[in-house]
Amino acid sequence: MCSTLNRDRVRVRFGNRKGAVGITLRVWLSSAGAATVQVMRLLRENPDGVDVTIYASNVDPSAAALSVCDVSAIEPRYVSNEEYARFALDFCRMHRIDVLIPPRRLDALAGRAADFAAVGTSLMCSPLSAVAALTDKVRTYEIAGAAGIPVPPWREARNAEEFRSAVDELSMGGETLCIKPSGEFSAFGFRILDDRPLTMANLRVAPRPVASVEAIAGAMRRAAEEGEAVLPLLVMPFLEDPEISIDCLSAPGGELLMGIARAKQGRFRILLDDPTLVDIARRLVRHFGLAYLTNVQLRYRGGEPVLLEANPRPSAGLFHTAFADVNLPWAAIRLLLQGDSGLRQPPRLGACLAVAEAVMEVAPPLGGYVPGGGRRSADLVAG
Repeated sequence: MCSTLNRDRVRVRFGNRKGAVGITLRVWLSSAGAATVQVMRLLRENPDGVDVTIYASNVDPSAAALSVCDVSAIEPRYVSNEEYARFALDFCRMHRIDVLIPPRRLDALAGRAADFAAVGTSLMCSPLSAVAALTDKVRTYEIAGAAGIPVPPWREARNAEEFRSAVDELSMGGETLCIKPSGEFSAFGFRILDDRPLTMANLRVAPRPVASVEAIAGAMRRAAEEGEAVLPLLVMPFLEDPEISIDCLSAPGGELLMGIARAKQGRFRILLDDPTLVDIARRLVRHFGLAYLTNVQLRYRGGEPVLLEANPRPSAGLFHTAFADVNLPWAAIRLLLQGDSGLRQPPRLGACLAVAEAVMEVAPPLGGYVPGGGRRSADLVAG
């Protein structure tokens, strides 16, 4: 729920064209990655003509997003959830943030909407229960599968013996297998299982994230012997292309308001007009009660779409949806603050996009770092 301060600000600004009223909406994009630069552009070019001041933070002082925001800050690294939540609340209080959009540390912030509202900030986040479930891939597959959402076969391995057993069982179908950490590690730790010897042909093409069964089992075994924590691994078939990413906007409680599916094919992205794919996302969003900006990823097995993973946060490629003639980041802010996304027309689908490198001029680096100096740096910097 918005604070009174936020309601008054937004009531004045929404529905007025730019320059009509001199009040600015302060939006904080925490853990801002490189793709956040495009989200900043969409917020600044919002269809309501609202003036937006963008605050951005990252644990890395050289993060590119900190050079193109209006106010930058450094986040604390390797701190507990309680410490991170305290940092976020202090930052919002000090800078009178209206909206906080966090793509990381959700387990530290989810469930604290009332705390943020008390300092005048509306927190854009799904419920803590959904965050806890979806940042654990095992729980995601257990819950989604029980709800009738199509999931691939999988096994969790917590030691070398369980890993070998899972590989033996799943490889009986003749499919190539892969592993990934069962927690929230993005693509880190993903490997395709391949026991074939390296060939010269392998060295003439782009490297793939492959590892042998013995290498992974050995790593798990050595970790256990040396007292190191053994990372639980998810063992599953290596699913077929294309990967489908569905960017979702939903109301609190899990009502999907818009889902835009894009197929990833090399450097191309296709905005798909496929209700079957969006329906899988709709069912998942409803079942987990997801809110605002989230992302569902699918791949194919035997020609049928199955769940790859679901993220209770906006995707890095969210800005691609602008080519569907919608501004999802801004629609989410309107939904958060007013309960109305402002979306009235269906998205334009079918476009083929090419992902190409772009270069932009930013503030020059100081002392070997890109300083993250938008027009000014935030007063609160935590180390």
